[in-house]
Amino acid sequence: MSAPLLAMTNLQVRFGALHAVRGVSLAVGAGESLGIVGESGSGKSATMLSVMGLHDRRAAWVGADQLSVGGMDVLSAGEDQLRALRGGQVGMVFQDPLSALNPLFTAGFQIAEVLRRHRDLDRRQAREGAVALLAQVGVPDPKRRAGQYPHQFSGGMRQRVMIATALAGEPKLLIADEPTTALDVTVQAEIVRLIQDIQERSRLGLVWVTHDLALLARIADRVMVLYAGQVVEQAPAAELYARPRHPYTVGLLSTVARLDQPRGQRARAIPGQPPRLDLPIVGCAFAPRCPLRFERCLEAPPLIETGPDAAAACWRVETPA
Repeated sequence: MSAPLLAMTNLQVRFGALHAVRGVSLAVGAGESLGIVGESGSGKSATMLSVMGLHDRRAAWVGADQLSVGGMDVLSAGEDQLRALRGGQVGMVFQDPLSALNPLFTAGFQIAEVLRRHRDLDRRQAREGAVALLAQVGVPDPKRRAGQYPHQFSGGMRQRVMIATALAGEPKLLIADEPTTALDVTVQAEIVRLIQDIQERSRLGLVWVTHDLALLARIADRVMVLYAGQVVEQAPAAELYARPRHPYTVGLLSTVARLDQPRGQRARAIPGQPPRLDLPIVGCAFAPRCPLRFERCLEAPPLIETGPDAAAACWRVETPA
């Protein structure tokens, strides 16, 4: 078996007293799609920013037993290595392209800069490459639009520019951090199809970060559920949707509106609030909100195997014989 593109073991991220990520482990190979889901503040984005070394070292402490991309140790990498990693080995599509794109430069210039840095093209080649990438991601009249600024694009078109920028360095791994959150349903579906088509053609490893479990059903091969900075369940997507094992996953699925629900029955919110991450967590982090809690939940559960490539951090699950 070939080595994974991304290998992470026991990732820890702290911002002072706030312990944002607590022991996350994952691996992503070529052509694989991993979905990471959880409520706001569950540690999804903090985990993925660590992969690219994007945390401010003055404000954050990042540690892991292993954190490597393409065999390179991210934690020991210098700034030059990290700059080569970002946009080279790893492309990232951010949630808000209007904030991620520089408003002072045209879309074509920003894509061309990535091409020059990571593919060593001259200015003319980079300009032509930028136009070609805009055409590849479905931007109409790409030559003219390459000369326009981010504010001159609609939300969906800005996200296509962001995707083109992320692909410019020919990355092996693509991280999509809630890239469709601010888009309407029709445009969201177009962006999902676009990324899936690109992944299939290029055999990219894909990590899709979202709070929307319904969206992941169309994207991910495997799903990892985070709560309070910890992995509480992971499984192949089909298995997780058919038979969720952790009460938090069950709760997330119950918040999704379904066409087969009886008329008048609404999606249910999970009661309560996540724990404070600047204080120690005793026992199961989800226990205060869990309808199935019992005495043993005062002890923190490990990830217990529930099937092939599947596990849940809950004392209620039964370990297969």
